[in-house]
Amino acid sequence: MNMNLPGKHFPIGKNKAGYLLARLIPEVRTIIAGNNDPSVTAIAKRTKSAFKVLISTVISARTKDEVTGEASKRLFALADSAGTIASLSEKEIGEAIYPAGFYNIKARSIKKLSKQLVEEFNSRVPDTIEELLRLPGVGRKTANLVMTQGFGKPAICVDTHVHRIVNRLGVLKTDNPTQSEYALREVLPKKFWIEINDIFVIFGRTVCKPVSPICSECRIRGLCKRIGVKKSR
Repeated sequence: MNMNLPGKHFPIGKNKAGYLLARLIPEVRTIIAGNNDPSVTAIAKRTKSAFKVLISTVISARTKDEVTGEASKRLFALADSAGTIASLSEKEIGEAIYPAGFYNIKARSIKKLSKQLVEEFNSRVPDTIEELLRLPGVGRKTANLVMTQGFGKPAICVDTHVHRIVNRLGVLKTDNPTQSEYALREVLPKKFWIEINDIFVIFGRTVCKPVSPICSECRIRGLCKRIGVKKSR
């Protein structure tokens, strides 16, 4: 996958961007040590189920992490396979995942994608991004997260935290998470692909927050250009 991104997306150059990220990620890993895993990662580690990773990721969109974990737990207590979830009504799924954001829309997508898995994939979660993107309610973030957490395959999941942080650092200059994903594919050493989402999500929630990041306590502040930061602590 190569979008042939123009140079403007790499303000410090591709080689320097890759080098800086390789320096920063181990530091961020140390900063966030001791924090709980994001809910989808916790589900992946606990269940070893690509299907549960897929469903919990769909639930997680625009939803607080703790809500995602509890909503997923309630749904999987009712049904925990493509066939059994497909047999539930949208109302039953919606009630199980409430108060996840847009729970009614997600309930419809979860039922449809479960039915599609049964009918087209023999109840198997596909392990390519292209096939995952054919499922209702699945975008690039979800597909990449299923690849990394569901199958342990190298992919780069970029959510709003990852997108914000790489731009705040001055490593990339991109307009949206999709651009950031493709740009990172060009410069990020592959050994960091799977973990970047987890560690930057935790970092973004605890230190490099959207509004008023805690720069005074950040050990990488000397390497950060703080692009767009108007107020910090």
